Amino acid sequence: MTFVDEVKTAVSVRAALMVIGVLGLMVAFIASYAGAFHNPEPKDIPFAVVAPQQISGQLVERLGALPGDPLDVRTAKDEADATRQVRDRGIDGALIVDPRGTSDTVLVASGGGASLAQAVEAITTAAEKAQQRTVKVVDVAPAARQDSRTLSAFYLVVGWCVGGYLCAAILAISAGARPANTHRALIRLAVLALYSIAAGLLGALIIGPVLGALPGSYLGLSGLGALVVFAVGATTLAFQGLAGVVGIGLAILVIVVLGNPSAGGAYPYPLLPPFWRTIGPGLPPGAGTWAARSIAYFRGESISGPLQVLSIWALLGAVVTLVLAGFRRDPGTPVGSATSGASPVAPEMPNRPAA
Repeated sequence: MTFVDEVKTAVSVRAALMVIGVLGLMVAFIASYAGAFHNPEPKDIPFAVVAPQQISGQLVERLGALPGDPLDVRTAKDEADATRQVRDRGIDGALIVDPRGTSDTVLVASGGGASLAQAVEAITTAAEKAQQRTVKVVDVAPAARQDSRTLSAFYLVVGWCVGGYLCAAILAISAGARPANTHRALIRLAVLALYSIAAGLLGALIIGPVLGALPGSYLGLSGLGALVVFAVGATTLAFQGLAGVVGIGLAILVIVVLGNPSAGGAYPYPLLPPFWRTIGPGLPPGAGTWAARSIAYFRGESISGPLQVLSIWALLGAVVTLVLAGFRRDPGTPVGSATSGASPVAPEMPNRPAA
């Protein structure tokens, strides 16, 4: 046997293609994470100004014309209105001008992301310093003391996502990537649903009561976790129905390679490059991270959109899984058997002439 024959025997064509696919995933992983995080720059951060009418327009124009367009500036009626908008997650910061002095107030919300709050503070401090004014920073939605860098919500959601696609992958490995029929697909989805509830409860228990890393409603976070896990798991089952074992790789591509760096965890959306800022809110990690922070620090405000995103992923994943399974039939089930609702009937043999 030649060396080439030995290689063909040791590594099948299917295995070689899968190794090439894994290599592609690795390259995509590096490109996605490095592309998202290598040079964060603030861009169009929603920001409000409260100032006397005679200077308000000029101030909005000046802040909106800062190099690089870091702020998307609008006006607020008063400090209470600006505070409400920050706490409702409509804006990420506000400048309250004191016309009687030289020190103004900057409102931030570190619960929405420590790096974003620091960016707002740095931008406004530099802009005010150029006008010989100083700023006092007020955090209207502060992060918990044990939530370092406000990454707890992100890591919680990443853990739920990992649990979701691993559960679906195990179901595939144990009994075939593609369910043999609709009944088996339903069973897999039912197992995934039970697993999702347990994962949501346990994840919220660890991040909240056990570690004290994230405040907010325990039941709210548990429900969010169940939805995240089921959405990711159902999506993985759907990909497996489409592409077999390769579907696990497709799930990793969507959830891990594209979803995690665009989730707004380490750097919230206004600090990410345009591509990741655009796709992040529409993927499960981004929707889950935004919702978890809203539950923990913003009284559940601005959460309906992310919940709708997760629900769509969950529903589409389940529907695609069932539809694809409906086109398949267990090879061991004879046509016309009880599975299909009809009894098999032996065909009538023609009479043979006597010998």
